[in-house]
Parts: sequence; structure tokens; C-alpha cells
Amino acid sequence: MVTYSIVGVLRMSEFMVPKKIYHGAGSLNNLETILKETRSKNVFLLTDPVLKELDVIEELVNIIEANNVKVHINTDVVPEPSLQTGNQLVEKVRHIQPDLVIGVGGGSALDLAKVVAVLVDNEGTIEDYLNLSGTAAISNKGVPKVLIPTTSGTGAEVTDIAVFSLEETKDVVNHEYLLADYAIIDSNLTLTLPSKITAASGIDAFTHALESYTSIYSSPLTKILALESMKKIEKNIRVAVWKGNDKYAREQMSLASLFAGISFYNAGVAAVHGLAYPLGGLFNIPHGESNAVLLPYVYDYIWPSCIKEMGEVAEVLGLPVDGKNHREIAQEVVLNLFYLVEDVGLSTTLKDYGVSESDIRKLTENGIKQTRLLKRSPKQLNEDAVRKIYTNAYYGELSVKV
Repeated sequence: MVTYSIVGVLRMSEFMVPKKIYHGAGSLNNLETILKETRSKNVFLLTDPVLKELDVIEELVNIIEANNVKVHINTDVVPEPSLQTGNQLVEKVRHIQPDLVIGVGGGSALDLAKVVAVLVDNEGTIEDYLNLSGTAAISNKGVPKVLIPTTSGTGAEVTDIAVFSLEETKDVVNHEYLLADYAIIDSNLTLTLPSKITAASGIDAFTHALESYTSIYSSPLTKILALESMKKIEKNIRVAVWKGNDKYAREQMSLASLFAGISFYNAGVAAVHGLAYPLGGLFNIPHGESNAVLLPYVYDYIWPSCIKEMGEVAEVLGLPVDGKNHREIAQEVVLNLFYLVEDVGLSTTLKDYGVSESDIRKLTENGIKQTRLLKRSPKQLNEDAVRKIYTNAYYGELSVKV
């Protein structure tokens, strides 16, 4: 087990991470140290209901109670949470007034934990602080938070973003105060993860790494982390999906997800995530699967703008490059993205998710609004480009010729 204690500095002048990151099998035991450091006496524990039912959080609760700390366990977590879900939790936490918030589970549980830990000491509702439509500014840091993922993919434990589903798309609360004070990434918590969730979260992590690597805001630090993440995922995701009890594969996926999370938090994700948001909002397609189904089609469109980076990605993926020019290598990477999604059992067309051809218009209208994400793409996307990407993803058509 490795313990990282890092104070961040921003892109060229700033690179941000949680105050402390504990990583490795068995790292959950560091929770006792955290409880003593924070002098916590009243903890709010937010987790996915299935984790409580399966006793996944039993060890964690035992640690808390063994330190004579009161714990309020809440399982009001749903995938792709709505504003209503978030606001109800905020009110509950304001009533409890904890001195520490712990989030355990997938990205939704961690995002909700971030928001309640901050808004407990800020007025208003989540709507007031949304990126696209909110008008209020977060002024108080809230209470300390510990984020503990049980999947290897979302990176939510090392970012300051909380995503919420709206009627037709998604929006985020984004502020440095949402960044975890402590992140615990214990791969033992991922051993019982179902294959489909393993696949979706793993491709989500790969998308974080690739998009941050090609982001216009990438830096040498983020690029190193992104490349290493992609390399680990390529080597281990198939084993983790189809042989879930393989501890080495799980550990490597856990580490890859952490690398990707730190990378995309500092460099940003772009068009894949931006165009995935309406898929979640309109069709309730899980976040990881939304990214997966769009991943090859977005890069099929933008690869000419990041052809050098695509060559470097080919190298870490172990793709054959001898005798091929830069164009051929970049197209080989795009095709490999399609095969990667296919290999882990995820769908590669929008048709598979019940999307109809007539829905492409609404998807395009909502996708082009995600300017916060689209602006990071190395190739800018106009409305025609967005429509083309959705159309290709609907029919399962790639333009690359390898």
C-alpha cells in the first residue's frame, strides 16, 4: 500500500489533487487515522444501497464505531442523481450537522457526498450553483469529506465536480471546495463488482485518460498520468471484466482509474463526455456506457487534430506501427477503440439503447450546449459535426480505413 500526501499547484502554475490519497489493497484501514486527524465525533456516511445490503461497508462501519464515533448511514443514492435527490440529501445533512462526510460507492454516491459536505454550510439549493444556469457562488468550504470508490472508473474521488441529471441533459456543480480532503482507493472493494459495471467504469476511466491526453489544456504532468493509465487499462480491463476475482487486474484497474482521474481533473475531458451527457439525460443510459458508445465515433472525427498524440497512444496500447504513416497509425487507434468497447461486452451503437434516428435532432441540440466540455477538444465541433457523430454512432459507422 502506498500513501500519497500532496499539496497541489494549476496547469503550468496549478496542479490540484486531494490533500491525501491512500491507495492499495487494505488501504481502507487508514480511515482510523483520518477519524483521529479530523477529531470526528459525528459522521454522515452516504453509500449505494446495494453496498449496505451486501455488507460491503461493514468493515468501514466497524472502524468508525470502534473509535467511538456516531455514524448516520444513508442509502438514498440513485444512479445519475436528479436535483431533487441531491436537495433532499442536503436538507438531511443540514439537520444532522456532521463534522465529517464519507461517501462510498460509484460516481453518483461520491458526487452526492461532495455536494452535501459543502452545501451543509452554504445557503440555497443545488440549482443555485449549477455551471450552466446557476447564479450563486459557493463561499464556505463545508465539512471535511472522505471519498471511497467501489468502482475503477469514475475518478470522482479526486475531482471537484458533481454531476446531476436534468430533464434532457446533465449539468454540474464545480468548485475547488468539492475536492476531497481524503481519498481512499482500496481495490479490495472492487472484487465483487459485476462484469458490466466493471466494463463501463473501466471504459469511463480510459475515456478520462484519452480525453485528458488530447485536451488543449493538457500538460506534461497530466500526459504522463494519462499514458500510464491507458497502458494499464489496455493490459488489464479484459481480465477484470471476465475474471473479476483476479486481484492483480483489479489492483491495476484501480490504479489506472486514479491516474486517469487526476489527469482529467487537471486537463479536462471534452467531446466524448459532452455528447454523452444528453444520452444520460434523455435515455437514462449509464454514464460509463454513454462514454463507451461514443468513444470511437468522436475520435473518428477529431483524430486529424491530434495525430501526434494518437501515435503516442498507439505505442502504449501496443499496436503495430511499423511501415505505417501517421495517418494510418491514428486510424488504427480509432479502430482499436471500437474493438476495446466490443471486447468488454458493451454496445457500440445507439440503436442498442433504444435511440431512434429521429432522436438525433434532440441529442444534437443538447450536445452542442455543453460548451464547458466541447471547448477542450483539439478539434472544435459545430452543430453539423455533433450531428454527424451521433448519426455515425447510431448506425455504427466509422470512416477510418485501416
